[in-house]
Amino acid sequence: MGAPEGAAVDQHHDSATAVTPQMSYAEFQRWKQQKDAEAEARAAEAARKRVEDIAAGRVRMNGRELYQNEPWVFDDARFDT
Repeated sequence: MGAPEGAAVDQHHDSATAVTPQMSYAEFQRWKQQKDAEAEARAAEAARKRVEDIAAGRVRMNGRELYQNEPWVFDDARFDT
């Protein structure tokens, strides 16, 4: 079973123990800055799209957004008689 007779089997090369090239601290910092900038750009784009969707009435607002956009809803003075 396994390898045919006479075939050399490399038992020392295992993918779990394969050595990966090390990254220098400067390379890591560049990668981390790029990753953080991309995440920040995605978050800013999502926030911008959310504001546009709320203004157009395409999505429901959560409580904070409702208070920011329509504070009159929370004004109890109109019920005082």
